[in-house]
Amino acid sequence: MTKSKTAVEHPFERGEANEAFAAYFIGQSYLNPLVNDPTLDISVGQVTFEPGCRNHWHIHRDGYQILLVTDGEGWYQEMGTPARLLRSGDTVVTHDGVKHWHGATSDSWFSHLTITAGTPDWLEPVAEQEYDVLKK
Repeated sequence: MTKSKTAVEHPFERGEANEAFAAYFIGQSYLNPLVNDPTLDISVGQVTFEPGCRNHWHIHRDGYQILLVTDGEGWYQEMGTPARLLRSGDTVVTHDGVKHWHGATSDSWFSHLTITAGTPDWLEPVAEQEYDVLKK
């Protein structure tokens, strides 16, 4: 007897429009909080970006962030380094105090799970001319 396997394309729902953090994004993002227990020092959620959406430069203070890419293509960049193209299955660890941003490519949706500790310090938007030169 052969078992049939059904692929699960999106194991987590996209979530609602991310209005709470809209001021820190260019474009529309969506947030599905998966673990938000006040007794824990971390939160876990899925963030989905529409094509061209990205967050501002930011720093995690007294913490870190782990990104687990689940779908689409996106960018991750730390200050002073070239942007890195991310695809499903890629992982990123952002350490305490590292200035960075992440978001979708201009022509793809982008989703990742986030495991986050600490407090984000939101900074300036990613300049249009910086984002527009990124190529796959």
